[in-house]
Amino acid sequence: MTEVQPRCGDFGLAKIGGLAGAFVNFGQWFVGDFAPVQHALVYVGDGMVVQAMPSGAELIRLEDASPVVKWSTGLVPLGDGEREVICREAKSLVGTPYSFLDYVSIALERFGFRSKLFRDIIESSDRLICSQLVVEAYSRAGVDLFGAGKFPGDYTPGDLYNLLKNLESADV
Repeated sequence: MTEVQPRCGDFGLAKIGGLAGAFVNFGQWFVGDFAPVQHALVYVGDGMVVQAMPSGAELIRLEDASPVVKWSTGLVPLGDGEREVICREAKSLVGTPYSFLDYVSIALERFGFRSKLFRDIIESSDRLICSQLVVEAYSRAGVDLFGAGKFPGDYTPGDLYNLLKNLESADV
């Protein structure tokens, strides 16, 4: 099996261990989108990725990130212009604070308990978890990964994993 070489603008999904990985695993299971990944990041070229972290979104070397187990490469069709904007926008999100409250918001949404007021608070917080960073960078480039109708803050790494899984099965 050959290793996938990501292109600028591709997103990757990774497994993370420890308490953080267990927390994300439980959360994804709890909201019904359990997946074998707990983290998402955007490849921005030159061996660098942008990822949301509890200390804030960061630009780091790919080799220093959690090992990616699945890339969007070849699955999400992107033009060169879209790739350029995704990379630029992902880099512009460096420093964006993290929000553990967004996990609560996602759980409330999945079980139909979230009010418009709570959603408005989450939307205006300017905080992102890793999967939201990916969706936001793509959205700013005009690429809607999931189609209309869902709040951009309601995505987990499991949602991104299931998207790639569905795209793979559609190619078969």
